[in-house]
Amino acid sequence: MLSIFRSTALVLMLCCGGCSAADLVNAATSRSGYEVQHQAYAPGPRHGLDLYVPDTVAPDAPVVVFIYGGGWVSGDKQTYLFAGQAFASRGYITAVPDYRVYPEVRFPDFMDDAAEAVAWVAQHEKTPDGKPRPIILVGHSAGAQIAMLLALDKHYLARQETPVCNTVMGVVGMAGPYDFLPLKQERYKKVFPEKTRPASQAIAFASRDEPPVLLQAGTGDTTVDPGNSRRLADRIREKGGRVELKEYKGVGHAELVGTLAAPLRHVAPTLDDIDAFIKAQAGKSAPFCR
Repeated sequence: MLSIFRSTALVLMLCCGGCSAADLVNAATSRSGYEVQHQAYAPGPRHGLDLYVPDTVAPDAPVVVFIYGGGWVSGDKQTYLFAGQAFASRGYITAVPDYRVYPEVRFPDFMDDAAEAVAWVAQHEKTPDGKPRPIILVGHSAGAQIAMLLALDKHYLARQETPVCNTVMGVVGMAGPYDFLPLKQERYKKVFPEKTRPASQAIAFASRDEPPVLLQAGTGDTTVDPGNSRRLADRIREKGGRVELKEYKGVGHAELVGTLAAPLRHVAPTLDDIDAFIKAQAGKSAPFCR
């Protein structure tokens, strides 16, 4: 049976020609209460980010960096207006960066792009007293793999002189692949050269010494096995780390990120759960690792 998200999108697309589901939720997304600034975090056409700045931002509010998915082969920041608006509606400055994808690059080059974007945000987004705002990393699908690996394998941000433990207040993975070896599909074998594959698995870097983690997975996901989230949660707990796992009954892969959009928030409380996770970190200061 089609999920609510798929059913809604299907009906609307039948009335909208070639519109995508993202086009439709973006069309229904409010343009008020925030402004969007277009910034370059590094030279190159895939090194831009959209910065969603709410009309009102609390002095100590963290910045959300949302990393979209696309199977490491596609994606565009403009598609995720609904996600930027979602977090901005809760009072968080939100950065949505582009990054290079296959075939232009392979793993780990897109990791370095994401690390550069996070470093740019850390350098440019300050509290009223001039201190860097802490960062909450949020990623969906391939973007969740990138976000989680940035937080758990600390060398990417260290190379940008942006230490994880002083910068990343928490990390949220939505429907992410964290433990996906061996690779079965040829297209992913091209994205991840064989010698790099062990370093692509976030689960291999789980430890006690990491920021708090929130994992979200839909039990109806047939694109990324929800077992990835369950296994990572178990591994982090085994290591003595801090992790929450939220599972949403019957929600599929695209539906999970779609529930950030205002018209679809009734499907699953993903935004409320992320907001609660962020608020639970309020008042904490660096280092954010144990």
